[in-house]
Amino acid sequence: MVEQSSEVHISGPDEAVAARQNSSGPSRADTEKRFAEVLADVSDVEQIPVDSHFFTDLGANSLVMAQFCARVRKIPDLPSASMKDIYRHPTIRSLAAALTEAAPAPAPAESPVPATPPAPPAPTRRTSHVLCGTLQLLIFLVYSLVAGFVAARGYEWIAAGSGLTHIYLRSLLFGGAGFVAMCLFPVLAKWILIGRWKPADIPVWSLAYLRFWFVKVLLHGNPMILFIGNPLYVLYLRALGAHIGKGVTILSHSVPVCTDLLTIGEGTVIRKDSFFLGYRAHAGRIQTGRVTLGRDVFIGEKTVLDIDTTMGDGAQLGHSSALYRGQAVPDGEHWHGTPGQPTEIDYVRVAPAKCGTARRTWFGLVSLLQLFLLYIPVTVGGLYMLFVLVPAIGKRLGPDTASLTWSEVLDDSLVLSLVLFLGFLVLGVVTLFSLPRLVSVAVKPDRVYPLYGFHYALHRATARMTNIKFFKWLFGDSSYIVYYLRALGYDLSHVEQTGSNFGTEVQHETPYLVSVGSGTMVADGLSIVNADFSSTSFRVSRASIGPHNFLGNNIAYPSGGRTGDNCLLATKVMIPLDGEVREGVGLLGSPCFEIPRSVERDSRFDDLRTGETFQHRLAAKNRYNLRSMAFHLFVRWVHTFVLTAFGLASVDLYGVLGHVVIATYLAITLMFSTLYYVLLERCLTSFRALRPRLCSIYDPYFWWHERLWKVPDHYLNIFNGTPFKALVWRLLGVRIGSRVFDDVCYLTERTLATIGDDCTLSVGSKIQCHSQEDGTFKSDGTTLGAGCTLGVAAHVHYGVTMGDGAVLAPDSFLMKGEEVPAHARWGGNPAVDMPDAVEQLCGGDRTTAPSSADAAAASVS
Repeated sequence: MVEQSSEVHISGPDEAVAARQNSSGPSRADTEKRFAEVLADVSDVEQIPVDSHFFTDLGANSLVMAQFCARVRKIPDLPSASMKDIYRHPTIRSLAAALTEAAPAPAPAESPVPATPPAPPAPTRRTSHVLCGTLQLLIFLVYSLVAGFVAARGYEWIAAGSGLTHIYLRSLLFGGAGFVAMCLFPVLAKWILIGRWKPADIPVWSLAYLRFWFVKVLLHGNPMILFIGNPLYVLYLRALGAHIGKGVTILSHSVPVCTDLLTIGEGTVIRKDSFFLGYRAHAGRIQTGRVTLGRDVFIGEKTVLDIDTTMGDGAQLGHSSALYRGQAVPDGEHWHGTPGQPTEIDYVRVAPAKCGTARRTWFGLVSLLQLFLLYIPVTVGGLYMLFVLVPAIGKRLGPDTASLTWSEVLDDSLVLSLVLFLGFLVLGVVTLFSLPRLVSVAVKPDRVYPLYGFHYALHRATARMTNIKFFKWLFGDSSYIVYYLRALGYDLSHVEQTGSNFGTEVQHETPYLVSVGSGTMVADGLSIVNADFSSTSFRVSRASIGPHNFLGNNIAYPSGGRTGDNCLLATKVMIPLDGEVREGVGLLGSPCFEIPRSVERDSRFDDLRTGETFQHRLAAKNRYNLRSMAFHLFVRWVHTFVLTAFGLASVDLYGVLGHVVIATYLAITLMFSTLYYVLLERCLTSFRALRPRLCSIYDPYFWWHERLWKVPDHYLNIFNGTPFKALVWRLLGVRIGSRVFDDVCYLTERTLATIGDDCTLSVGSKIQCHSQEDGTFKSDGTTLGAGCTLGVAAHVHYGVTMGDGAVLAPDSFLMKGEEVPAHARWGGNPAVDMPDAVEQLCGGDRTTAPSSADAAAASVS
């Protein structure tokens, strides 16, 4: 029997399940018998002993048990079970006892009132869909034309200068004016097009949505995002209408859009990767609502604050947690989990320091001086000097220059692209392995420093430099990521090479205080939280992950995490900070509870992980991964070469067509990049759909799948919130319906995903049609019916089916094999049916309201 965790109360069944029990259901003995029959049918065996453990005795796994739960839910007179219930009560007898005992007392007989599903939203007319896409395309073209005109005039003005001093001054003036204009334009556009944001319900693809989208795009493309973590960023949000008090620190790169609906009291801290957007996409509509935070509030990493949420003075929300619409944390209370629930854990773990208004002002002014006197003139002037000093460019900028032949363009493009590409690789590696190490020496571990000073600047510089995505993309999902991370500063002790020790997405606060034990494997999306922040101070400290662990996707691992040796940390799990050190178990959910470390299905390929067979397979995988890395470097160089050729051809036409050429170049590069990487991905799959797989990571198929994962897809971001995103998904092989609204969703295996008409996919949501646990790789299809909604940061696993009109709440984790009925509302981590939350999910009123949080709006306005 798996031990139970002290992290969460697990004595009874899910509250949501208990709330929907049928009072006239079968007896416990009858329930046991019918549960056993269902499980026997799912497992394809003749008989299931009622006292046998699902995982250790019967050899079942979470996919089989999810199918069992789905089958039970379809039988009206049986009590429903969730995966939480399965892990808490892992035998037929204990499960039946828990669920039947939780049933409410019989009520007086009344005529049953059939439940009616909520009315579906009115379908979007095709004309609105097409018109919105057309206008979005025109906006992009006009913006490109204006950018081309400004860039051309700026280049001509800088070129009129003589000597380095004049070039520097003109670069400073032009670059500085351009920076200020790019910062002010979104502010002016917001106030002119929107005015003040108010709680509203905006149909997607409407003209009102077009205004919303335009302002959102301008905010996301604003250079002020470079100042996140700086007091200047807070001032900028105030200019956009946000009500923010003194001493607020915002570290999240998720930019709030509906700023007038955002209230943040004095001394509040918001950690990175947190969502507090002021809006959400739901059932084909953009719903805007308030997010109100009182004084001295703490928001942990990887959290979601839905609209109409409130936190009182001194409240805390731990990492990997979420507040659903209508939830409110009273003054001084600490909450965590998805959805949030009270806890005794203190998530502010660093002492305060002296950090007043003068320090914040000084830091902001110094940042502006660095920007205007160094970064802007060096960048703008450097580009100008590149145009002048590189013969392939400078000699052809004049209007009297003869036209180039194609052979000249190709020759110059070949040389220039090779120099740029190889120069970036060599200089990038040398700089990455040397400069951050020198910079970080001044920041001592476990020492408290005030914010917005010399040490804070060094720490932020180290984090930015060592989290460059390119090299993790190159080395990840191979044996070579170990050497890269070790050179970067990770303490990986004695490495047991598996060939897949880390994925391509690993981030940290500082790489020099990370310890990972021998034999540990990490999937994608790990964020190592080895820095603690308060509103006035910060401290870096070591984060240690034990040996022989397996970490799933999208995990925030804080320093002081209470896990030890041989743990399975499931996808989106909340790492505990209290209680005993967990060893030899699995952890699932937020808050977490214990599950079996492994099951029979995941150990069937263990013979390939030892002895000579392992050494032979690992060597073969390393050779294959090396070829994949070389192939993708070549692919990206070819992309650079073609863009360089386009650029040189544009330079040749510049003297004739001027700024029109620059605007055209921007549009052509976007179109080419999209088609190039789409064609590359489809060629790798031979234009065929992937098939469900269960294999070892030492199977050549898995190596090929890793190669497929490396195909760049950053170009997708520019299509977010437009009808063109669904078109690109369709080109990539996704079976996707009409009028799908994709705000910022990500699909890992495109051809295994099916998305119905009129679905709504929110910011940060993810459909992951695979899983890797230790040395086993599994993949299967996932289907979303028509009109489904995925909430902000919701995560859908493989083998999942969501019925028409189903809703998955924000930050939820829908586990593999789950079947969500049509029009159901599911939420939580792991996700379960949440009938009591229908009003909140669809727009109900707040259930609790701390007194001081509402007053915060007045105190900071």
